[in-house]
Amino acid sequence: MKVSCLQENLAKGLNIVSRAVSTRSMLPVLANVLLETDNGRLKLSATNLEIVITAWIGAKVEEEGSVTVPARTFSDLIGALPQDRVDLALNEQTQTIHVTCGRTEANIKGIDAQEFPLVPQPDQDKRIRVETAVLKQMINQVAMAAATDDTRPTLTGVSTHFEESKMLMAATDGFRLSLRSAHIPGYVEKPIDIIIPARALIELARIAHDDNDAVYISLPEGRNQVVFDMDNIVLVSQLINETFPDYTPIIPKKNLTRTILSTAEFRSACKRAEIFARESSHTARVRIEPGDELSPGSAVVAATSTETGDSVAPIDANVDGESIEIAFNVKYMTDVLNVIDTPQVALETTNPMEPGVIKPVGDNDFVHIIMPMHFGR
Repeated sequence: MKVSCLQENLAKGLNIVSRAVSTRSMLPVLANVLLETDNGRLKLSATNLEIVITAWIGAKVEEEGSVTVPARTFSDLIGALPQDRVDLALNEQTQTIHVTCGRTEANIKGIDAQEFPLVPQPDQDKRIRVETAVLKQMINQVAMAAATDDTRPTLTGVSTHFEESKMLMAATDGFRLSLRSAHIPGYVEKPIDIIIPARALIELARIAHDDNDAVYISLPEGRNQVVFDMDNIVLVSQLINETFPDYTPIIPKKNLTRTILSTAEFRSACKRAEIFARESSHTARVRIEPGDELSPGSAVVAATSTETGDSVAPIDANVDGESIEIAFNVKYMTDVLNVIDTPQVALETTNPMEPGVIKPVGDNDFVHIIMPMHFGR
């Protein structure tokens, strides 16, 4: 293999694929990045056997070939090179790659590419097109609610449903539930239900650039995988082969109090409360009072720490319904407010023992439900 490319492009490509590199595997080759010539370009691939990320960069190919090199060593070296042309030459007998950039030369010992797991190819048929900006927002609004504890593997995934021209994502860790729907171009004839690991979707949102108009999603038959295909980048993830729990019973069917607040003010109040709520399981109280003819309604976000003090933050609010005081995990509340971009947000409550519902005002595609906490915890 003999290839030349720009340092900037190679560094960018390595940054895209490097997050898929395995850090705990017993197989040394999984700590490597695959370098392979492919139709006049250089293909970079990395995998931890759960996800595979592949990126293509422009290159001048003089000799075809492939090799795997230690991801960290190679990435650190390329990142430290000047923005100039990088020449890569492989010694096939020793599996050593010679790197030249300007006056800098280095040799990196690699492992034969034959030992690298087979990289799945995107299925060009039966692809579902989703706008990149829409998919990234869906992931950001839903994946945060997935469990990070592997004791219940199903809950570490995002339930993803395609039907006709609609897509629905849902995630829950048992304490909160996020639901996000979207219209998609095209038409899905048969309903599709899959569970995608939240970690894979978070990586997808990281590498999907807004200058890519769309992400194409395909489900190769018999592989229990999902493929996300973008311009010059492909991410493949294993699916979670379980049944997602029915979350519809926990969605409140009605509310007794609907409170409309400034998203920015509510977010700021929750962030201040979180400072003092850390020692009390992140518990903060929200007291809601309707207004009258002389004064607007209000919501007061309060948190207390026996060690460090307390925070009380009143916010003007438009309250429709009864007074209520309810406790929430304020970290979860901050998480959801961070992914709402409408100026106002609605908090719907029934009583202190029932879940609260958060919705962006003017956007019916996103619903977030947070279980209440007990006072005094």
